[in-house]
Amino acid sequence: MNIYVGNLNYKVNGDRLKTIFGEFGEVSSAVVITDKFTGKSKGFGFVTMDNDDDAQRSIAELNGKDFDGRQMVVNEARPREDNR
Repeated sequence: MNIYVGNLNYKVNGDRLKTIFGEFGEVSSAVVITDKFTGKSKGFGFVTMDNDDDAQRSIAELNGKDFDGRQMVVNEARPREDNR
């Protein structure tokens, strides 16, 4: 399952996301989206977990939780829309 993680502190990186979600199960990937020009975090990212039960549990436990001074927004990611 692909999980959207928003309202992240701009210092959070993919490794930190992988660590916090790893407490709930195996994380396939964790990435923080960055600005293509500056390389700075945009304050959101995506985590992929293969086990849906672990993913649902992480969403329930982490949504609204304080992480590095900000309340995370965690939910199942919606499919990307093509804006072209």
